[in-house]
Amino acid sequence: MAGPTTAERGERQQESSDPPLARRRSRLSRLRVIIILAVALVLIGAGAGWLLYGSQWLRVERVSVAGTRVLTPAQVREAADVPIGAPLISVDIEAIEARLRQQLPRIDVVDVARSWPHGISLKVTERAPVLVVQKGGNFVEVDKKGVRFATVSEPPKGVPALELALSRSSSAAASLRRFGEVRLVREAVRVADALPAAVARNTQVVKVRSYDDISLELNDGRIVAWGSGEKGAAKARALTALMKASPDAGHFDVSVPTAPASAGS
Repeated sequence: MAGPTTAERGERQQESSDPPLARRRSRLSRLRVIIILAVALVLIGAGAGWLLYGSQWLRVERVSVAGTRVLTPAQVREAADVPIGAPLISVDIEAIEARLRQQLPRIDVVDVARSWPHGISLKVTERAPVLVVQKGGNFVEVDKKGVRFATVSEPPKGVPALELALSRSSSAAASLRRFGEVRLVREAVRVADALPAAVARNTQVVKVRSYDDISLELNDGRIVAWGSGEKGAAKARALTALMKASPDAGHFDVSVPTAPASAGS
C-alpha cells in the first residue's frame, strides 16, 4: 500500500504546528492586556494620590461645630486646632479628639468627621452638672459619672450643692476608710441622679455623713433621709408617694423604701 504523498505530509505538519502557535499568540495577547491594565491601575492610583494629597481641591477650608451649650464654637475650634489648608485625607481625627478632651474637660463625647470636600465637623456633647462642690469662692461642677469637670464663679441654677459632713463617729470613720471620699461623692451623685424631677428642682443640698447616711435639704427647709445610693428608683417612687400622702410633713425617710415614713409639720 502506497504511503502518504509529500503534500499530505506537509498538510499534517502544518496541522500539528498550528495549535502551539495559536497558544503562543493567545498568551501574548493576555500578557498585553495584563500590562495595559497594570499601567492603567498605576496611573489611576497616581491620579487619586495627587487628587487627595497634592491638589488644592480636597483641602480643609472650614470647621463646623455642633452641640455646644456652655462652651462656644470658637472655644471648640481653638482647642481642636484643625490644620486649615491641609489635605483633608491627612487630618488626624484621633489627635483632634484627644486635644478636645484634654483641653476642654466639659466635653463628655466628641465626634470628629471629615465633611467632603472641604470641611471638618466637630459634634460635642457637654457634661451636665448634677452637683456642685464649693471650693473657696468658686464652685466645682460634678457630672453624673462623678467627674469634676469645671470650676465656675457662680453655681448653675437648679443644681444642688454637695456637702461632705463626715462625722467623727466610729461608723462614719469606718465608712470613709472603706470607701474613700471619691466613692462617697459618687454615691451622692447616684442619689442626685435618681431624684424625682420635682424633688430635684427643689433640692438645695445633698449631705453625705457616711456611705449609707445621705440626706437632702430642700429649699423650703424639709429634710429627706435617703440612706445609701442603692435602690434609687424604688426610693424615688416611695418619696413621691409619701410627699403626696403627707404634704405638710417636714421630714421624710425613704432609706428603707419598702417602709417609708414621714414626720413633723
